[in-house]
Amino acid sequence: MKAVNLKVKNTQIPVIFESSKALPVVYLKLIFKVAGSCEDSKKSGLANLIAKILNEGTISEGASGFAKELEMRAINMYASAGFETINIELNCLKEYFGFATKKLQELLSEPNLTDEILNKLKKLTLGEILSNENDYDYVAKSALNELLYPKTALANQITGTKESIEKINLEDIKNFLKTHLDLANLFVVFGGDVAIDELNLDHILTNLDSGKKRIQDKLKTSEKMSEKFIIKPSEQAYVYFGAPFEVDIEDRFKARVATFILGEGGFGSRLMEEIRVKRGLAYSAYARAGFAPSYSQIAGYLQTKNENKDNAIAVVKSEFERFVKKGVNSHELTQAKKFLLGSEPLRQETLLNRLNIAQNEFYNGLRLGHFKEELDKISKLKLSELNEFITAHTEITKLSFAVLYNEI
Repeated sequence: MKAVNLKVKNTQIPVIFESSKALPVVYLKLIFKVAGSCEDSKKSGLANLIAKILNEGTISEGASGFAKELEMRAINMYASAGFETINIELNCLKEYFGFATKKLQELLSEPNLTDEILNKLKKLTLGEILSNENDYDYVAKSALNELLYPKTALANQITGTKESIEKINLEDIKNFLKTHLDLANLFVVFGGDVAIDELNLDHILTNLDSGKKRIQDKLKTSEKMSEKFIIKPSEQAYVYFGAPFEVDIEDRFKARVATFILGEGGFGSRLMEEIRVKRGLAYSAYARAGFAPSYSQIAGYLQTKNENKDNAIAVVKSEFERFVKKGVNSHELTQAKKFLLGSEPLRQETLLNRLNIAQNEFYNGLRLGHFKEELDKISKLKLSELNEFITAHTEITKLSFAVLYNEI
């Protein structure tokens, strides 16, 4: 695995690359930073619509014609939008890599920007929004984001709202594509049965503007310990909770161990033991850390009977308080180490997994190989060091709750 820079229009494009001859396949991914729904501005759902349009082929061939060309050669090309990025992925057999990159270049040069396609996708998105209103997990999770990140882009739904989608026009799409799918904010992940010199970025990216580097805003996770209760005709209560978790990059290996013990380790984790095993309040309960350029948090979820929601919330609060106050014991640390050191290396078995790890390392400003370094640090982590870390992070007790339930 290595990182190299390839020059396109006087812009250095970082490329994460690994050659592997295990299978005659090639994987290519374009990641445009600060281009996801964080950039929607007042028209939420815009980045999501952009990704959908990029899955509609080119003007010349149309959606079905473009898709047929790919399907005939078993080429998979797919665009997606997250909160921070827009991504375009390509998978194919080595023998069709040249053809696949030609089609990718065509897609970037002339995406299917027509009113007909836009109106079709807007109708589909409006249907998705309507469907989400009856997805109680989605509703509760969205409500939690509104509590943790009020009046920010992260409080908005990535699909947008009925009002915002109806306002988006073809000019909005064209402007967003021109200003956000640019070279200055792009990095590439590339691997498979290929050499680095087989990647002709000059050809693929010929129609993209150079652009200017954008900076990802870091959002502050709310400490207000807010609560929101939503009444729906649900047979169960959906309890989502979250709090700030500000951890320096070099200490995140400690956060991995701590959150594994608290709520990410399944059976044996504190939350699972207290909520399911001892009290039978839920089938499962978890809490995990989330670190990204735009936010830093710990968040979790459980589902329980409507009449048990208050008790379950009280147990979560109590366990977080106890965790920060008393830390963990040597047995818990030993078990966490066994699992993390035994299972995490399995993630590196396939090329795609290794490329995903390297992508995350690069994207978060870490050295390539940081994942392996973390495992070594975990193996040497002492109980006193972990407990010192845990007791220093009192902010995780400042929990906000979004609860969807039915009145009894």
